[in-house]
Amino acid sequence: MKPRFIGWRPTMSHFVPASPRGQSTTRLPIVMSYDELEALRLIDYHGLTQEEASERMGVSRGTVWRCLDSGRRKIVAMLVENRELIVSEG
Repeated sequence: MKPRFIGWRPTMSHFVPASPRGQSTTRLPIVMSYDELEALRLIDYHGLTQEEASERMGVSRGTVWRCLDSGRRKIVAMLVENRELIVSEG
C-alpha cells in the first residue's frame, strides 16, 4: 500500500454516543482509519476538491474517493445505529 500523508491526527480517538438513560450499546464499535478521517477533513471540513485532497495525501483521486465514501458510511452508521466510533491506524 502506498504511504499516505496525514496532516492531522485527532487528540481524541474514541467517541461514544450519549444515551438518555445511560444505557450502553452491546454492538461492536465502528473503526475509522486515519486515511478516512483525513479525506473527510480535507474535503468536507476544508472544502478541498478530491483532486486537491489527493495531492495533499499523496495518493490517487480514486483512493481519496474510496476513503471519503467509506468514512461517510461509517459516520452515518455510527449516528443511525448509536454505535461507538474509534479512530485508529487502520
